[in-house]
Amino acid sequence: MPLALLALAISAFGIGTTEFITNGLLPDLAAAFGVSIPTAGLLTSGYALGVVVGGPVLTAATTRWSRKQTLLGLMLVFLIGNVASALAPTYGMLMTGRVVSALAHGAFFGVGSVVAADLVDARKKAGAIALMFTGLTLANVLGMPMGTLLGQHFGWRSAFWGVTALGVVGLIGIAALVPHQPVKPGSGLRGELAAFRRPQVWLALAVTAIGFSGLLTSFTYVAPMLTEVAGFSPASIAWLLAIYGAGLVVGTYLGGKAADRALLPTIFTLLTALAAVLALFPAALHHPAAAVAALFLLGAVGFGTIPPLQTRVMQLAGGAATLVSAANIAAFNLGAAAGAWLGGLAIDAGLGYASPNLVGAALTAAGLVLAIVTAGRRRADRHPASANHAPAHH
Repeated sequence: MPLALLALAISAFGIGTTEFITNGLLPDLAAAFGVSIPTAGLLTSGYALGVVVGGPVLTAATTRWSRKQTLLGLMLVFLIGNVASALAPTYGMLMTGRVVSALAHGAFFGVGSVVAADLVDARKKAGAIALMFTGLTLANVLGMPMGTLLGQHFGWRSAFWGVTALGVVGLIGIAALVPHQPVKPGSGLRGELAAFRRPQVWLALAVTAIGFSGLLTSFTYVAPMLTEVAGFSPASIAWLLAIYGAGLVVGTYLGGKAADRALLPTIFTLLTALAAVLALFPAALHHPAAAVAALFLLGAVGFGTIPPLQTRVMQLAGGAATLVSAANIAAFNLGAAAGAWLGGLAIDAGLGYASPNLVGAALTAAGLVLAIVTAGRRRADRHPASANHAPAHH
């Protein structure tokens, strides 16, 4: 494994821990600021929206920078946001710190995906992207449960200080291990924007946003779901999150391997599995062993979709993949924000803490249908039905 991939994974670990750290601390944050559980859940939505905005904007602003300079600058923004979160005196200030941290997230994973793919040959690109995202998944296995334990025992602020320390380690790792890559002649914003003229790129971004949204519709509310519906104690949340995180690691690795062999079938299979797990989760919550198994599967199939969906959009973008890559990270998080919001609406409507699962299943099923339709459209473009149809230009 190239050492640069290790550096990317280390940084992804810190960023991933920040993204989901509030999920295990929702009751603590709600109590600390005197807000409801769904309102505390908006800290996930706020972060996700920060990613949606920051990813494309910061990537576009840094197209003339070397990739190493860009990654180092993004980690500094990430650190500033986490320090602000740790010091936040009010809910509004915490939300602000979350958004600042998030601004760096989308651009980091967008640029990092391109760096990872360029380090290996064409047959291993999805696997390389999966290795980078392993840092994000390990954040859920180790970082988020540790953050939950820190927050429960030493106050929620300690969790954000812990994440800040992770960010410093990531910054050092990039500085030491990622090779300097000179800016390519002719690269720039105009070339990157040209990829967005392709309808297939936009359709792929929509598949990402809609298909992935089901996961966060459910997972944002996993703590109250497991305690209020499944009957687990609050002290159990940390180890339950570790089981979910183990699913993320397994799913990301296998998703990347499968995508290198058969990209579109992998996307179809994983979106089908995600919709099925979400649909069955409410029933599983009434049986502790089944709830634990469903939590593992939710993580595995949910995060298993990331390497193939990321590879797909970069493939469709062709040579100008950096901004499209960041836009796909934004699409993941736009789906996450919408999912967290819709899940909160279901709870506020009195449908119960398990109801976000069914909302998520419907969203992911819609993403699956769109993926199948758009794949069929691309095949039709490549193979016109008759000689009367001119070949499409790509």
